[in-house]
Amino acid sequence: MTFDNALVAGKLRRWEGYLNSFRLPEWDNIPDIGLYMEQVVVLLRQYLDYMPPELQEDEQPITASAINNYVRTRIMPSPEKKRYYRVHIAYLIMICTLKQSLSIAMIKRIIPVGIDQSEVRQSYESFAIRHSMAAQHFVQDVKALSAVILGHEDEKSEVTAERPEDLITYAAMMGGWSALLAEKLILLEGLTIDNGGSIEIR
Repeated sequence: MTFDNALVAGKLRRWEGYLNSFRLPEWDNIPDIGLYMEQVVVLLRQYLDYMPPELQEDEQPITASAINNYVRTRIMPSPEKKRYYRVHIAYLIMICTLKQSLSIAMIKRIIPVGIDQSEVRQSYESFAIRHSMAAQHFVQDVKALSAVILGHEDEKSEVTAERPEDLITYAAMMGGWSALLAEKLILLEGLTIDNGGSIEIR
């Protein structure tokens, strides 16, 4: 693998600026006029424009077939006469965001379905706040990890990526550990140490 350090550093700075200003749409700004599938796909790709457009079609979380699958697996409400309203779009924003690291089976356990619109709004607004906070935390971690690449050797942390290849590996591993932790915690739902929950290492 060969990388241009200046290009990588520039991409990191651009990514930092983007994430520092990125916010999921506010509930009242999500259209509630009944959009057709094609319009929903376009809208979601605008809302979540940080997702790599270079991905193959079958790897994209925002496609008509993916949305149909989300409806079929009942992870979200069905459209009304083929139209998607604010509630549907809010569900799709949460699903598509979480789909980057969790399976549909895991997402289904943490996003409530069959609740009224006020509860969906509350869930979505809470999700949007956590999304923003997670982005800020991520930015700080990446800055510390890539201090050498960014030319800030005096700000090196104990774990530092000396080369872009190191940063890629660290990022992939952190993503994997984070997804694994999320899954392990989801699987604790409804359990206690007395009824089957375990605090063993595995």
